[in-house]
Amino acid sequence: MELKGIVAVVTGGASGLGRATAERLVAGGAKVVIADLPVSDGEATAAAIGQAARFVAADVTDTDQMNAVFDAAEAMGPLRAVVHCAGRGGPIRVVDREGNPGSLETYEMVVRINLIGSFNVLRLGAARMAKNEAIDGERGVVVLTASVAAFEGQIGQIPYASAKAGIVGMTIVAARDLASHQVRVCTIAPGTFDTPILERVKPEVREALAGAVPHPRRLGRPNEFAMLAEQIIENPMLNGETIRIDGAIRMPPR
Repeated sequence: MELKGIVAVVTGGASGLGRATAERLVAGGAKVVIADLPVSDGEATAAAIGQAARFVAADVTDTDQMNAVFDAAEAMGPLRAVVHCAGRGGPIRVVDREGNPGSLETYEMVVRINLIGSFNVLRLGAARMAKNEAIDGERGVVVLTASVAAFEGQIGQIPYASAKAGIVGMTIVAARDLASHQVRVCTIAPGTFDTPILERVKPEVREALAGAVPHPRRLGRPNEFAMLAEQIIENPMLNGETIRIDGAIRMPPR
């Protein structure tokens, strides 16, 4: 799918991987609606990107709010791409150091935001795309975001790893399901990336994380995630695949 002239939605677009993706899509000629929480820097981000971007506050697990995001996108033209970057962590142990069972509330919250939020965005976005006129045999593409934690979740990541593994599991099923509508679905599974989350980490921890990547021996850059999202949108044979972007890292138990 040619990027120039399309309309896209980027969730979690106010910072990190989402912001880099929104910036790259606009630079390639797309119009972008950034969806993020009301407390985010979404307004400032959209203003910084330029007239081809606008911000709509939304919780990705809320159907009405996400429909408002897609309404705003369709006001700019047919929705052709969704890049879903919104998500969050929440570390818990199955049994804590005192022998108490891990928090079910935290587990449910993390799974709801990451996994149920992904399905909500997928189903609502795909329904809009299915009504589009096909261009070169396709109507749209959805790019989801998992994590290498889906494959090598570390101790304390059980809710996050569960949710991200669920996203990997839904990818091929969704791609097959939506094939009749000529809508593609792929997932990106990033490794350790230099995002605002890591700004709270001590410098020595950041160095250790960077040093654990075989090559290139550094943290991933958000624009490298955005490059892959752009390539998935543009390449019509990329479908039903989860693509790791991690510098060949394989995470240790902790």
